[in-house]
Amino acid sequence: MTTKKFISMDGNEAAAYCSYAFTELAGIYPITPASPMAQYVDLWASEGKKNLFGMPVKVVEMQSEAGAAGTVHGSLQMGLLTTTYTASQGLLLKLPNMYKISGQLLPGVMHIAARSIASQALSIFGDHQDVMAARQTGWAMLASNSVQSTMDLAGIAHLAAIKTGIPFLHFFDGFRTSHEVQSIELIDYDLFDRLLDRDAVTRFREKSLNPARPVTRGSAQSDDVYFQTRTLQASHYPGVADTVADYMEAISKETGRHYAPFNYYGDKQATDVVIAMGSVIETAQQTVDHLLEQGKKVGLIAVHLYRPFSTKHFLKVMPKTVERITVLDRTIEPGSIGDPLFLDIKAVYYGLPHQPKIIGGRYGLSSKDTTPQMILSVYENMFGEQKDQFTVGINDDVTFTSLDVDVSVDISDLDATELLFFGLGSDGTVGATKNITKIIGDHTDLYSQAYSSYDSKKAGGVTRMHVRFSKKPIRSTYLVNYPQFVSCSTDTYLTKYDMLKGLREGGTFLLNTTTPKEEIGKLLPNKVKRQLAQKKAKFYIINATDLAYEIGLGRRINTIMQSAFFKLNEHLLPADQANAYMKEYAEKTYGRQGEAVIELNIKAIDAGYKHLVLVPVDPAWAMLEDAVEERGDRPDFVKKIADIVNRIEGDSLPVSAFLGYEDAHMTNSASRYEKRGIANFVPEWRSENCIQCNQCVFACPHAVIRAFLADDQEVANAPESTKFIDAKGKGMDPYKFTIQISTLDCTECGVCVQVCPTPEKSLAMVPIGEELAKGAQQTADYFFNEVTYKDLGKGNAKSLSFSQPLFEFSGACAGCGETVYIKTLTQLYGDHMVFANATGCTSIYSGSFPSTPYTTNSEGYGPAWANSLFEDNAEFGFGMHVAYETARDRIQTLFADHMDDMPEDLKALAVEWIDNRKDAAVTKRLKQPLIDALKKIDKPYAKELLIMKDYFIKISQWILGGDGWAYDIGYGGIDHVIANNEDVNILVLDTEVYSNTGGQSSKAASRGSIAKFTAAGKGTKKKDLAAIAMSYGHVYVAQISHGASPAQVIRAFKEAESYEGPSIVIAYAPCIEHGIKGGLTNSFSQAKLATECGYWPTFRFDPRREEESKNPFQIDCKTPVWDKYHDYLLSEARYAQLAQINPDHAAELLDANLNDAKRRWAMYQRYLAMDYSPESWQ
Repeated sequence: MTTKKFISMDGNEAAAYCSYAFTELAGIYPITPASPMAQYVDLWASEGKKNLFGMPVKVVEMQSEAGAAGTVHGSLQMGLLTTTYTASQGLLLKLPNMYKISGQLLPGVMHIAARSIASQALSIFGDHQDVMAARQTGWAMLASNSVQSTMDLAGIAHLAAIKTGIPFLHFFDGFRTSHEVQSIELIDYDLFDRLLDRDAVTRFREKSLNPARPVTRGSAQSDDVYFQTRTLQASHYPGVADTVADYMEAISKETGRHYAPFNYYGDKQATDVVIAMGSVIETAQQTVDHLLEQGKKVGLIAVHLYRPFSTKHFLKVMPKTVERITVLDRTIEPGSIGDPLFLDIKAVYYGLPHQPKIIGGRYGLSSKDTTPQMILSVYENMFGEQKDQFTVGINDDVTFTSLDVDVSVDISDLDATELLFFGLGSDGTVGATKNITKIIGDHTDLYSQAYSSYDSKKAGGVTRMHVRFSKKPIRSTYLVNYPQFVSCSTDTYLTKYDMLKGLREGGTFLLNTTTPKEEIGKLLPNKVKRQLAQKKAKFYIINATDLAYEIGLGRRINTIMQSAFFKLNEHLLPADQANAYMKEYAEKTYGRQGEAVIELNIKAIDAGYKHLVLVPVDPAWAMLEDAVEERGDRPDFVKKIADIVNRIEGDSLPVSAFLGYEDAHMTNSASRYEKRGIANFVPEWRSENCIQCNQCVFACPHAVIRAFLADDQEVANAPESTKFIDAKGKGMDPYKFTIQISTLDCTECGVCVQVCPTPEKSLAMVPIGEELAKGAQQTADYFFNEVTYKDLGKGNAKSLSFSQPLFEFSGACAGCGETVYIKTLTQLYGDHMVFANATGCTSIYSGSFPSTPYTTNSEGYGPAWANSLFEDNAEFGFGMHVAYETARDRIQTLFADHMDDMPEDLKALAVEWIDNRKDAAVTKRLKQPLIDALKKIDKPYAKELLIMKDYFIKISQWILGGDGWAYDIGYGGIDHVIANNEDVNILVLDTEVYSNTGGQSSKAASRGSIAKFTAAGKGTKKKDLAAIAMSYGHVYVAQISHGASPAQVIRAFKEAESYEGPSIVIAYAPCIEHGIKGGLTNSFSQAKLATECGYWPTFRFDPRREEESKNPFQIDCKTPVWDKYHDYLLSEARYAQLAQINPDHAAELLDANLNDAKRRWAMYQRYLAMDYSPESWQ
């Protein structure tokens, strides 16, 4: 390359960029953290970007990772160079095809953002468990250790695969590399073109399946020849390492960056060498430099070509002087005598005359941060104790494997500027910080690095951006611990997180707060004041919250905070230049959302410059002592684990903290103790306007708003400020009515205000400080914890809203369209309910450690919840149901077999139980009397029945998941389960997009919608899951919408539960990915409009009606107002964007969308017209 071009990008984009050059067809499916690779490829293909063969890549999204692997295999068989992108369980689903692809010597390539495997718990974060599970498939494995090496090596995977005929798996660390933004040198496609072996491409094409040269491939072999042919394949592997080395040499020559199958770094006469692969190499190099300065003879080997493992190339770089070797593995294989890389290195030296001491260690599981100090402890272990099979990065006080780490040693790059940004999930902090990184990285001579760390909340959680700038390449692949600048997007974090712990002396703290300068001293905790004074920090505030609302950006303060950052850091980029670049990037970032949005962000850029306020730091603050915090009575799990994790201090928990939680279960009700306080504005109840309809209670996605009926004693015990009105309605005369809002749990979605039907709203959004000052939270706590929930029946939304929700305060997005359905189900059946939950948004906001929103009633009963995988949830729930009922069959058998031997009281109870075993209410009533009667009997059958006492109650089994599961990856399981005619209930929360992985299109998406993987608009119509289910005839089916009719939602749930057979309820769920105008505040009105215009008709199909010669199909909505259809579509960005990008194509697809809806409605009319009388079919 004659001209070096530097650009800021992350590892995913680097891998996608290189792969695009060599890819003719990409078989894709979304999975975190690999999805962006496929998204880039899809976007570039939609824009017409050409590969090395002069064509855009053909991108095919499949229904699952297994489907994508099958597509890759089929495409390779037909002679097209084919690529896929995946991670974790997605890679495991591809394993069967990987064996076939390597066995048939096909040059496929996979790029893997290496990620943890779900075991005791799911984790989206990075380690090598997934790729190590593929090491025996026959695929060559190539590892990158940074964003730059990903750019340099990703292309080699393709080049070597083509030349050798061996498929390649190229991997890099999930999140740490996949999502880290770095300033890197771009490799021009011209270099790839020059290195490409086109003769090998021709040979590959000539090998393809074609009727012109027919062969039979993929045969079945017997014991007589399989061994021989499998052995012959091994002869293709010895030359692979040399081919890879040749390509690495060529890339090295062009770039000046040295690559080999194994790269050595350190003293040429080293006695102590660490071997590792992945991003830890960068950190280890910093540590090696530190030790070399001290005169230590140390070295480091970076493994790039892991399979086939070349002993020749390995020994070529290992110093002959080595005496001790430590092998670091970023995986775990319970039951093995060592982890994979360690065993490989042991095997290398087996039988050699030189036998250095070889030590194994484990680090970094699930992106556990690995610092230079930790790597230093690894070297010190070699110098001293030489503990084998150690861990580093945790405190293992149970099996005592961990190394001690001296955190006081600072090995960080003191020449780098380090910054730390604390943001609120979905406030735009991550995007703004990436723009900061790209602006400085692309327009100065500084190298840049940005890395995001998140909690598991869908929105409203804490996000941290770790940013560095330096005149030298940045090798610090670990979190920023000692920043010169800290920014905080919400002042609620002041009491939650120790943000200033590592702030360097003289550093700067920027705080977004609505508190004026004159009152800031009252806001700051003593600890923060002390830190500011002791560190001689500069302290600035900005009221970005009010500015954003005034400008029209709502809660999106990111652009204002970005502008304020540049104003305070002109040493990185002059303010006038930064201002111009920010506006340029605003046009790039928000271009698809229209000129109006761009203009709002330009105003925000100017506002950030003008409204910074310097707050003097009082030196006397340095002597302040921390205030004592009273947190009340809390369960042990919350005190000893959850509170610590929620303070972002979970790394400090020792292994022993989890004794008793080895299976990673969580104690229910943990979410109620979080009290996150993330809202700026919260609802205030205006009792004088209230008509007691309880629509706000039904609609609240987080169960924050609740209606209570209080008796005289409860009224007397209530805080004096409590507002009551006389309760209106049947059976309510003895009570007072009140609406209570848990202020600190509110997410500020505003749905409650939007659904309130009174002319003068009965709820108004007011600053959270006003409500807290009035004692609103203490009042809510009294009602939520001390006042009984009155059961007045559950026939409609009003009466149901007096029942306790057993799903509360989840980590879902503010205004989430899914959670209302789950909350409602728990109000109906929560005390005897079991959930099987597919992986997705629902599982993340329901089961992210350490907080679960599922809770219990006053008797200790509540929903039991479990998650298996994404693809198997229907089968998982089916297994739960069959197992539970099989256990109850045993109970019935014991009762029946011993009826003659029972006392009369027990006999009567047993008969009643047998007659009513399918009735939850009756079996719950019988449980305690049965237990009491059985305890009086000293016989084996009674003892066995007591052991099985928790199976007495009929449970409500629900199988829950989103449309990505139900329509795509898990559809086969759903189909099988409903065909089996067992009594299970399925709830599909249909957002028409893969919400959890970032908004990729599913088969639930409608024609014309823009989503990731359908950047040019989806060209096919929505899959009609309801019609497919109805075709069986014996399945209860409902399509519901909370915004259209809460009554229909409740009725459908009740009918589904009462139906003794399979039921499937498909619920319309507005999602943040839809881009609804006005945001999810309008989720209910948008859902209502979807039904009114015919986009989402509501109906029920009840097979029981056919037994009465009635039509099982019933439509629950009015005839659509088709004139509103395009109004609905264009009120969501997923449709409106296409109209901006390609108006002609949009008109074609959106008209087709309307016609799809009209044809669907016509089909429903035909259903209604069907005759179900006996005469019609006899």
